[in-house]
Amino acid sequence: MLILQRAHELRLSAHNTAQLRARGAREYGGGHFPLLALIHVLMPVGILWEVLRLSTRPGPLWPLWLSLLVGAEALRLWSMRALGPYWTARVWVVPAMSMVRRGPYRFLRHPSYVAASIELAAAPLLFGAWRTALGVSAVNLVALAIRIRVETRALHEIDPRPDG
Repeated sequence: MLILQRAHELRLSAHNTAQLRARGAREYGGGHFPLLALIHVLMPVGILWEVLRLSTRPGPLWPLWLSLLVGAEALRLWSMRALGPYWTARVWVVPAMSMVRRGPYRFLRHPSYVAASIELAAAPLLFGAWRTALGVSAVNLVALAIRIRVETRALHEIDPRPDG
């Protein structure tokens, strides 16, 4: 299911990107995107490898992992809805646009990244694939450190206020 969701998100991102480009948007820091894409490909592959080759199975905490996964999905969708046509898988900024401060962005600076981080840990743990959860989460922390720095610089150009 996560694979189908990611495929849908890539199509939505391509559609929104085309619209943003038409409005004069500029992409920031595209060089780190392949690392983010790789993480989201490795997660389901890692789960399959651990389940099929190492015979991992869900443990007694599977209801917790499922609940976290469902909650993360809800946060992710809420984030995407709040961004509307500005949501893309990459960092695109339209000149003179204003920062989005609705939905979960009223409470969290990067709700989509929080959701993705929870997903990358909870989905593998749901199947007992703790090695995959640990590996993709570690690489994701590095990727997010890069991504957040890029995004912060890009957003600072449209809203230079210290809290913006």
